[in-house]
Amino acid sequence: QVQLVESGGGLVQAGDSSRLSCTASGRTFSRLTMAWFCRAPGNEREFVATISGRGDSKYHEASLKGRFIISRDNAKNILYLQMNSLKPEDTAVYYCAAKNDPENIYRSPRRYEYWGQGTQVTVSS
Repeated sequence: QVQLVESGGGLVQAGDSSRLSCTASGRTFSRLTMAWFCRAPGNEREFVATISGRGDSKYHEASLKGRFIISRDNAKNILYLQMNSLKPEDTAVYYCAAKNDPENIYRSPRRYEYWGQGTQVTVSS
């Protein structure tokens, strides 16, 4: 069983940067493909970015590319999401997710086996 705990959310101003973290336990971190998703009020859960177990494959949602950057530190078992130039429309609960398939990356939330509880990011204008 994999446990995921997000941190780093909160209230930020438009234009600010913020970094989310997701600490994993219960399995060798480098054996997990990881991803970030978000859910804004009234919306479905949406894909943000994904990264393979070794970190050599990444994919970011096209509309966010350049502002949001996914990365991981396998020595510390932590997944990151660097969020730059934040906009009010980025306001959402952000979730990290994991899948026991380190070689491939996936956009669909249905592919992921483990989820964190989410962390709220609120961007004020």
